[in-house]
Amino acid sequence: MPSGHTGGNHAQGSCVKRPLLPSNAFVRSARRFARKHPQLAPELQLTLELLTEDAFHPQLKTHKLKGKLAGSWSCSAGYDLRVVFQFVKHKGQDAILLEGVGSHDEVY
Repeated sequence: MPSGHTGGNHAQGSCVKRPLLPSNAFVRSARRFARKHPQLAPELQLTLELLTEDAFHPQLKTHKLKGKLAGSWSCSAGYDLRVVFQFVKHKGQDAILLEGVGSHDEVY
């Protein structure tokens, strides 16, 4: 479990603000997504803002991944939109490495 998360119910104060580090793959997938679905870009932006504030906010439905994506996490950015990421250390602090974005079928 990432530091700063107590598990269980979401409670104020149980979260740690983490900077987002977009990987090259994430940037490519986000650009492709924005071209295909420009109307959903604001929803993705809101999700990323929420992710940096509280990666375990109930709206995100954050969960661990298994199989070939073991070690990564995913959160929901809408009905069929997912953001895949990892919790990492960057310059001595907790951060989130963004790995990809797309539909459920595209990212899994």
